[in-house]
Amino acid sequence: MIREFHLADWFTLANAVCGVGALFSTMTYLQTQQVFHLYLACGLVPVALIFDVLDGRIARWRQRSSAMGRELDSLADVISFGVAPAAIAYACGMQGLFDRIVLVFFVTCGVSRLARYNVTAEELSAGSDKVAYFEGTPIPTSLALVALLFAAATQGALGERLWFGVIEIAGFRLHPLVMLFAASGSLMISRLRIPKI
Repeated sequence: MIREFHLADWFTLANAVCGVGALFSTMTYLQTQQVFHLYLACGLVPVALIFDVLDGRIARWRQRSSAMGRELDSLADVISFGVAPAAIAYACGMQGLFDRIVLVFFVTCGVSRLARYNVTAEELSAGSDKVAYFEGTPIPTSLALVALLFAAATQGALGERLWFGVIEIAGFRLHPLVMLFAASGSLMISRLRIPKI
């Protein structure tokens, strides 16, 4: 199978490596409470974005793209821009029942958005090798959420000190900050047309 990989696919795998690295760093933070690991987790997400951008450019430059490459790209994106940001949010303190529900919603929206893109990519490209627009916000926009969490971490706004506090509803906790993940997920599955640059 590795023989079938194109150069762009290796960059896609580097994207996935960054996402998994972010997950491991997040878990290490939860074990040790050393904030450096949280910074590292947040820092790996923009590196994943660099690889994500490069894989598409390399595929177009070399005129080598495949269905496997597209699927590989989506799987890497789910890890780096879906699961990793949700795990970072959890590590930052969004651990209440309602927080978890919202974070699961966010990840499932990302998965759904990528599946829709894969199914409609040919239709959206109108015969060219590049789609003219995205339907719903692209999953890498979650980088903005990661940047916000990084800023919170640098100010010590973690756990009980998380920005905007916590609300108790029927004995279960909700951190209002998690609603940004709900909004991001909703925008990903919307019909909003975003021009592709």
